[in-house]
Amino acid sequence: MQAINLADKLASFSELYQPRTVGQFNGHDLMVVKLHGPFVWHKHDDTDDFFLVLKGRITIRMRDGDVTLGPGELFVVPRGVEHCPVAEEEAHVLLIEPTNTPNTGDPETAAERRLI
Repeated sequence: MQAINLADKLASFSELYQPRTVGQFNGHDLMVVKLHGPFVWHKHDDTDDFFLVLKGRITIRMRDGDVTLGPGELFVVPRGVEHCPVAEEEAHVLLIEPTNTPNTGDPETAAERRLI
């Protein structure tokens, strides 16, 4: 067992909107991801969506209003709520989701699960 350095994990890849699983917790993946620009509008019918900004700023667009987050801030999108994360400049984010949750809400279009 050893500590996980999130900055080192984030430095190991450059792809955007391609989460990397860095650990697991009670059936959930702990993931880091780089964001820049808009993602796709999507929702998760069966799970909430956890975002913790590590670096930069993101806006989580929702049909009922936006939430903007900076470093050290987190937001949980409730299950079933359509949303679209957007980052004007590159941002680094920690995500926590049940293992095998598709990042687009649809297994057909989701990023492949990658462990680092």
